[in-house]
Amino acid sequence: MEEEMEALQATHTWDLETLPEGKRVVGCRWLFTIKLNPDGTLHRLKARLVAKGYSQAYGIDYDETFSPVAKMPSVRICISLAAINHWPLHQLDIKNAFLNGVLKEEVYMEQPPGFIVKEEASKVCRLHRSLYGLKQSPRAWFGRFSSVMEKFGMTRSAFDHSVFFRHHQGRRIILVVYVDDIIVTGDDEVGITELKKFLHSQFKVSDLGRLRYFLGIEVSRSSEGILLSQRKYVLDMLSECGLLGCKPVDSPMSPTSKLLPEAGSPLKDPEQYRRLVGKLNYLTVTRPDISFVVSVLSQFMSDPYTGHWDAALRVLRYLKATPGLGILYSDQGHCRVGAFEETGDGRISGFSDADWAGCPISRRSTTGYCVFVGGNLVSWKSKKQHTVSRSSAESEYRAMTDATSEMIWVRRIIKELGVTSDGLMRLYCDSQSAMHIAKNQVFHERTKHIEVDCHLIRDRVVGTQANPACIQPIHVKTEFQLADILTKPLRKTQIDFICNKLGMINIYVPT
Repeated sequence: MEEEMEALQATHTWDLETLPEGKRVVGCRWLFTIKLNPDGTLHRLKARLVAKGYSQAYGIDYDETFSPVAKMPSVRICISLAAINHWPLHQLDIKNAFLNGVLKEEVYMEQPPGFIVKEEASKVCRLHRSLYGLKQSPRAWFGRFSSVMEKFGMTRSAFDHSVFFRHHQGRRIILVVYVDDIIVTGDDEVGITELKKFLHSQFKVSDLGRLRYFLGIEVSRSSEGILLSQRKYVLDMLSECGLLGCKPVDSPMSPTSKLLPEAGSPLKDPEQYRRLVGKLNYLTVTRPDISFVVSVLSQFMSDPYTGHWDAALRVLRYLKATPGLGILYSDQGHCRVGAFEETGDGRISGFSDADWAGCPISRRSTTGYCVFVGGNLVSWKSKKQHTVSRSSAESEYRAMTDATSEMIWVRRIIKELGVTSDGLMRLYCDSQSAMHIAKNQVFHERTKHIEVDCHLIRDRVVGTQANPACIQPIHVKTEFQLADILTKPLRKTQIDFICNKLGMINIYVPT
C-alpha cells in the first residue's frame, strides 16, 4: 500500500482541496491481489487504490469512455510474422499505467482509507491523473500512450488502433498494446532498443525480456516455432470445478446431442454456469477446437438448466485429456490441403463452412471460418447467422461472405506492417452451389434476397475496374474442410485430423 501511495504521489495524481459547492465526491477503496508466475509460484503481492467509478454520472464526471485494446487476431498475426521471419519477441509492462493519463474532467475523490491527512481530513482529492476505477481512465491512458508513440515516429494502424508500426531504412518495428501489456517485434534491433529507452524515459517500464506469458497465454519458443497455449488456465479451471481427477472424454460435445432451452431443471446457481462459460470463452483464444460448443453454451447464459451445466462439464472433461494443446506458429506453416500448400511470408488463405439450419430452436445456420497467414492460423470464428437461410447454398454463401471480410481485413493490416501479399487469396469452400453464385454475373429469383451479400463477395471474386479481384474460391472435399470443426460437433478422428491441419500440438505429451 505504501508503494502504491508513493507511485500516486510521484505522478502528482491529486491535490487536496475543499469540495466546491454543487460538486460530488467519488469514493475509493483498496484492492489486494496475489500475482502468480506461469508455474503457479508466488510472484508478488499487489495493492491497488481504485476509485468507485460506478458512482460517477455521465455528463458530469465523465463523457467518452471507449478505449481500444488489441484484437486477438492482431496479436496472432504479429506472432505468426515473428515465427516466419525469425524475429525476436519482447514483452514490456507499464507500471501504474492509468496514472499516466491526464484527466480533462473535474473529478473529486475522497481521501484513501488509512492515508487520511489528519490536518486536512475535511478536504477531498482533486484528481489530475486517471485513477484505476474511473470510467474515463482507459481512454485517458490510451490517448497519452498514442501521443508518446507518435513522438517516437510510430504510426497507429488504421485497422487496429492498438497496433503501432514504424518503417525505417528498410527495417520495421511492430508494437501491440493491450492496456498496459506490450509486445514488440520486428527486424530493427537498434530501433527496438531505442524504443525501449524512449519508453523508459516517459513511463515506469518493466522490461520482461523475451515473451513468455501474455494475458494468461503461455508462449514457448524453440527451433520449430512459437507455441501458444493456456495449460495453466485449463488446470486452474479443472481444479476450481473439482475435476482434476475426472475421467476424460474424446470430444467436447456429443455428435448426436442437441441442446434445447429447457434441458433438465433450472440451475440453483446460474452464476456458476456463467462464470465457467465466460472462462471457456477466453480459452477459445488458443483452442479453436472448442469454439463451436462454447458458442452453443453461450446461448443459454440468461437461463441455464442442468443439461447445459452437464454439457459445460463435458467440455472440461475433454480439456482434461489435452490441457497443453496449443497452436504452433512456424516458418513453414501447416495449411496443406490436397495438392495445395499455403506457405510463404504473406500468403493468405481461408476456409469457410456452414451448418444449414443447425440450430434446433431458431433453425438458423452456423457460420465457421478460419484464416491463415503463411500457413499459420491467425483468425477463426464460430457464430450463429443473423437470419434463417432458405437453402444450404445460401448459408454457405453467407459464411463465404464473412470469411472474405476477415481475409480482406487481415490483408490490409499485414500490408500496413510491411508484408506484401501478392496474388489472389484462396478461399476453400465445399459448396459448389455457393461458388457458382459468387462467380455468376446474373441474379436469379432464388438469389435476389441475398443480393447485398452477393454484391459484396462478387466484387472481390469477379472484380471491378475500381476494385480488382482478390479472392479465388476453390472447391475442397468435405473431409478436408478445416472449418467443419467450427460448425458442428465432430468425432475424435475428425477432431484429431483437423487439429493437426490447424497446427495444434501438445508439447506436454511424452514422446
